Amino acid sequence: MSNLQTCQKMAHSFHHLQIRSPMNQETKQLFFLVVGLSFSTRFYKLAEPPHVCWDETHFGKMGSYYINRTFFFDVHPPLGKMLIGFAGFMTGYDGTFPFIKPGDKYEGHNYLGMRGFCAALGSCLPIFAFLIVLELSQSQSAALITASLLIFDTGCITISQYILLDPILMFFIMAAVLSMVKFNQQSYRPFTAPWWVWLVLCGVSLSGAVGVKFVGLFIIFLVGLNTISDLWLLLGDLNLSLMDVSKHFLARVVGLILIPLFLYVTIFAVHFVVLNKSGPGDGFFSSAFQSRLIGNNLHNVSMPEYLAYGSTITAKNLRIAGGYLHSHWHLYPEGVGAKQQQVTAYLHKDYNNLWLVRKPEENDSESRTPVLVRHGDIIRLEHKETTRNLHTHLHEAPLTKKHFQVTGYGTNGTGDSNDLWRVEVCGGQKGDLVKVLRSKVRFLHKATGCVLYSSGKTLPKWGWEQVEVTCSPYLKESPSSQWNIEDHFNPKLPNISLSVLKPNFLEILLESHIVMIRGNSGLKPKDNEMNSKPWHWPINYQGLRFSGVNETEYRVYLLGNPVSLRLIFWVFQTGGVSVKMSLLGGLVDQSGYFRVVRHHGGSGVCRYKARLVFEPKQSRSVQTSECCCLVSTGVTLDILFKSSDLLLQPIYSDRLKVAGWLLLQFSILYSFYLFHPLSYGMMGPLAHESGSAMAGLKWMDSWDF
Repeated sequence: MSNLQTCQKMAHSFHHLQIRSPMNQETKQLFFLVVGLSFSTRFYKLAEPPHVCWDETHFGKMGSYYINRTFFFDVHPPLGKMLIGFAGFMTGYDGTFPFIKPGDKYEGHNYLGMRGFCAALGSCLPIFAFLIVLELSQSQSAALITASLLIFDTGCITISQYILLDPILMFFIMAAVLSMVKFNQQSYRPFTAPWWVWLVLCGVSLSGAVGVKFVGLFIIFLVGLNTISDLWLLLGDLNLSLMDVSKHFLARVVGLILIPLFLYVTIFAVHFVVLNKSGPGDGFFSSAFQSRLIGNNLHNVSMPEYLAYGSTITAKNLRIAGGYLHSHWHLYPEGVGAKQQQVTAYLHKDYNNLWLVRKPEENDSESRTPVLVRHGDIIRLEHKETTRNLHTHLHEAPLTKKHFQVTGYGTNGTGDSNDLWRVEVCGGQKGDLVKVLRSKVRFLHKATGCVLYSSGKTLPKWGWEQVEVTCSPYLKESPSSQWNIEDHFNPKLPNISLSVLKPNFLEILLESHIVMIRGNSGLKPKDNEMNSKPWHWPINYQGLRFSGVNETEYRVYLLGNPVSLRLIFWVFQTGGVSVKMSLLGGLVDQSGYFRVVRHHGGSGVCRYKARLVFEPKQSRSVQTSECCCLVSTGVTLDILFKSSDLLLQPIYSDRLKVAGWLLLQFSILYSFYLFHPLSYGMMGPLAHESGSAMAGLKWMDSWDF
């Protein structure tokens, strides 16, 4: 047993000796070659086309919002857009270009800084991949294969050359993987400066990935699994005391949890400080949130703090784009419930959003001392402009057929018992007051028991394409049935400054995440992505137009390098190669290749599979996981080449390895030569027409270039 332990220690020491060895001259030359090719392929023709392409419409505009400090809403966390805006600001862009639609000319606006920033981060991906594979396999050939696959992948080039979040997200993901690998390689000298540097860099990269898009959580999952495995091995090391293991645990808590969490929260703190002016994102957030924004009608205004009878109010629904409770003189058309006055939700400020809070009695006389409205009180809501009461009955709603129709009924406050509503403060008790901006309120119909509800559905033209308001018999609390009092006028009540009602940082942080999560859950694919499935990407089944449609336009098309043989690699990686190689590991496990395949080679595949499960509708985002799969592909191919030693004599296996490597590199380069116009742009005849630069290269009918 002692002899076995001695052998294990010797092998362990030899492994660390390999890890500590610096790059030799040949490896340095290959590294600088990878750097040069990466940056040259990403920055070539960066200025073309000189117009807005695809999602630059969104992310370029959001960068402008940061420069102008204008508040907006997006379903992703803010770091990516913030960095794009900062890059534009630092390179002289003034934030005035409107980014209205794809094809708009930039004419005189400095857009190259933002494109260049994304291209620089995209250029780092092959470099990171080279270093990751080199660290894991100690094989120059495996690292070079991996780098070549990424450098000359037309899809990765295209996604890196425009103002998009994808290259920023992939940069942080690959940086996290590289930092994790480097940290693991420092395990033989814990708590030294390099050990801490790579641990902290891994945590910083994790916060960056999640700060760009929530799909960055998958890299946290990967690093988390690696950390759990690492701690489990440390716990089983009899040479370490419990105190040593505790130190390792606390170090990882600090580096991989506390630091990323602090940085992630800091990103939002900067986001809220910079975007302090009213903008197009106001309506997605609560009235209390809006009161922070300069230029918003709620900013630095005064109004009574508590709701009272006799007050004039506006009520805002709490769902995303729920709108303000609204009515107008128009009636529901024949055949749509009762032909009474329409009640809708309107997304904009308007005089027809005003309602008077009345007592249940039809001709209630206002007392000199205002009476405050409390949880459980019965009220009438009278529309200020038309003097009709908020009313519901058992007629079905226009669009949501299982709900009841809501109308305006009566004249000058005179109506019937179906005009009465009970006020309920969410989370409150009987007698609690209704606070302006802060209280979440529900209006329950006294006669039927249903609750006032904004369905989010858009009415036809007869309803002026406003949002449907119904009375829902389903009483479960949801944002669609919750309202808050936004505007509040009552001359008999003392006014307070709304600044005292502003939410604190933790409240707006929580609200922003709730709004983003709701926005993501309601996200629908774009028209040109409807038929694209996640399984299309590994086999290059379908690409995506970035720019141009016809022969007179500058056309750019997102499609990966077809000769990367994604499908074959996918079958290898998922079909049992790792298992077979593990069985052979005892025979040919000479340089750690099979350890790489078993423990690290499948990480990209695992991420891809996870995203197939959790993001089936967002097939474009699979491009990120596709790059991760290409990283493990380099290791897999190198193992296959070097496994020829098992079948052939050394002289023949060496020739086969060289021939296979050269053939692979030639295939990648020749495919890039054929398909590079897809990335760098083309004009003239389409692929199916004679004289086209892509003639004969439309190998699939689904390729639309």
